[in-house]
Amino acid sequence: MRKIYHLANCNTCQRIIGELNNGVGFELQNIKTEKITQEQLAFMAEKAGSYEALFSRRAMKYKSMGLKEKTLSETDYRDLILEEYTFLKRPVIIIGTEVFVGNSKKVVAAAKAML
Repeated sequence: MRKIYHLANCNTCQRIIGELNNGVGFELQNIKTEKITQEQLAFMAEKAGSYEALFSRRAMKYKSMGLKEKTLSETDYRDLILEEYTFLKRPVIIIGTEVFVGNSKKVVAAAKAML
């Protein structure tokens, strides 16, 4: 399986998709218009090691909801990502059984090396 969970209006996501052969050979899922299912998220969390690893603290709602002051559990992370797409750290790239989360140069380079 080759899939990229992304936001269509995110320049960083689009740049990374461009670096990955313009997404050719990948199924692209725009998480804003096609919500992530519990099953998809569970698969990502299993491969990434936790729901927290998939959670973006950069989301504007993280501060506005006062989440910074709270201690969140794995269930909280899961529920927040399912409730609000902006909490998913993007992009999430799946190549076979490997999951690459986020947009750091190291993560993108590792995904490119898998191709």
